[in-house]
Amino acid sequence: MDTIDILNKEFFTQDFVEEQPSAEMLNRYKDIARNYARMENAVAVLSDLRTNVSYIYYGSFSRMLGIDKCGDEGKVSSIWEKEIFKLIHPDDLAGKHLQELYFFHFIKRQPKRKRTDYYLTSKLRMKSGTNNYIPVLHRMFYVSVPFNDALWLALCLYSPLLFDTSAKCLIINSANGQMTELDKQNSTSILSVREKQVLNLIDKGLTSKKIAETLSISINTVSRHRQEILGKLQVKNSIEACRVAKDLKLI
Repeated sequence: MDTIDILNKEFFTQDFVEEQPSAEMLNRYKDIARNYARMENAVAVLSDLRTNVSYIYYGSFSRMLGIDKCGDEGKVSSIWEKEIFKLIHPDDLAGKHLQELYFFHFIKRQPKRKRTDYYLTSKLRMKSGTNNYIPVLHRMFYVSVPFNDALWLALCLYSPLLFDTSAKCLIINSANGQMTELDKQNSTSILSVREKQVLNLIDKGLTSKKIAETLSISINTVSRHRQEILGKLQVKNSIEACRVAKDLKLI
């Protein structure tokens, strides 16, 4: 199962309640996406995870990408904007999907009132109209369903990378400026080798005492690894840690 398959499973198996967000509520977020495209000249994609539909708004940056749709708006019957994905360097596209999966789990672990504080920002290479790869800033926001904890909308923005940074991908808390750097695009580096060993043994049902004996380490060290794993995967317990790690192909 590749990352898109995992994301589809995570997105579409959420518990969307029967009560649907109103058209007025959706239009409010469509206006936000439209204004990002206008004010930042970005390409903005608003994806509805409940109905599997995307709304695309083309700012002036679309011309640089060779998309002759500046000022246009579009709707596609998928949350995957293939017209844009085909412009992203293949290595960066694979990393982008892994980062979004990690960010999805990160946001799901946050209190609902805090979720809008966070967004994901990363650097991509995208093919321009002259067939050269140019640096692009990608930003992503999730919006929850008003009635429960499911994530309803995903807003992706593509714009020129004006200021380069050493970090390839950051989760930013816009309320306080705190930044969390994700490991490099290979998600397997999220956990250390020892942490993966501990988590594999947890997944097999071993107690901390048995894990300590198996790895020839102390119980206190096992406990420390457990806490590090929960923190890195942004989960509350070992059961969730094993599930998320499998989704991220860490174990």
